[in-house]
Amino acid sequence: MDSLLGLLQEDDKNVIIAVAQGVVPVLVRLLDSSSSSEMKEKTVMAISRVSTVDSSKHVLIAEGLVLLNNLLRVVESGNGFAKERACITLQALSFSKENARAIGSRGGISSLLEICQAGTPSSQAVAAGVLRNLAGFPEIKENFIEENAISILLNLSASGTALAQENAIGCLCNLISEDDNLKLLIAREGGIESLKSFWDSAPTVQSLEGAVELLRNLASCPPIALVLVSHGFINRLVSVLNCGVLGVRIAAARAVYELGFNTRNRKELGECGCIPPLVRMLDGKAVEEKEAAAKALSALMVYPGNRKIFRKEEKGIVGAVQLLDPLTQTLDKKYPVSIFSSLVHSKKCRKEMVGAGACLYLQKLVEMDVEGAKKLLESLGRGKLWGVFARP
Repeated sequence: MDSLLGLLQEDDKNVIIAVAQGVVPVLVRLLDSSSSSEMKEKTVMAISRVSTVDSSKHVLIAEGLVLLNNLLRVVESGNGFAKERACITLQALSFSKENARAIGSRGGISSLLEICQAGTPSSQAVAAGVLRNLAGFPEIKENFIEENAISILLNLSASGTALAQENAIGCLCNLISEDDNLKLLIAREGGIESLKSFWDSAPTVQSLEGAVELLRNLASCPPIALVLVSHGFINRLVSVLNCGVLGVRIAAARAVYELGFNTRNRKELGECGCIPPLVRMLDGKAVEEKEAAAKALSALMVYPGNRKIFRKEEKGIVGAVQLLDPLTQTLDKKYPVSIFSSLVHSKKCRKEMVGAGACLYLQKLVEMDVEGAKKLLESLGRGKLWGVFARP
């Protein structure tokens, strides 16, 4: 076993070769049958190493409940090092609904939360990572509530290592989705302060994705949104809207939309500099990025002062017109239509929209019965033969 561990640790190629030669079923049988705690620990270590190589994960998944049950036994009663290694494997296996249900129904959440409370700093981080995956499945949310998970995760988000905090925050984000009562509970129990502290000390922008998602979820509850604004989160959002990490930018744009629910917030979001980066995002490669930016801008454009800022952006009109193209099928057209509905009263904007080909796209959107498209098309064509100006 020591020789095998040495080979596996050397590089990923050795892991791939060992998996191809059938090492995984052998390790699972050994884990299932061994009575020696030392051998179990080494076996779990070997299995966890396999789980870190993406191309080999499917072989572990194929081992099903036998592997899951043995890993959960280690998580419940193994030593600290073995628990950590078992959690590393569970993190790789907990992305499927079937495995998540199995872990939830076998008391795994309770054992993982216990590690979050009393485990080593590194084991807390990976245990929280497993919980983060599990919390993404609504079917087992009740298991978390029964185990007082919110309180434990809030403590970890305030006091764990950077990775433990990141995973605890990501787990809380998944848990509170669509549940205003849980959002209010987190706000009452110090969650906003923990979020602020983690945000300001995060080691990389990449690690902020879960934090920005949590902000978005909390901001969807208006009373909490007001508290978030008072804690300075608008300026924090502007800084990540400009970052180079796609997932963080998308989450930030969605958070802008949630915060922009009243005039005061829309004004502050505009004055703090949200609009220029959102306009740049309209030209992004990913449809999700384009739509998140358009949705955020549709909320901000309700405030007249923000329309002036938008009009100063050289690529604003052209970028939004491109989103009207019916060929971009997965993008919800009501958001760019809403942006233009706010701007159509400006003669200069109307001229730019027509010049960029908006009318041609809008004709097709009217046929598709897109909300607001007909009224916008009529506004653009009022008093003119707009078809003469439309460009293909």
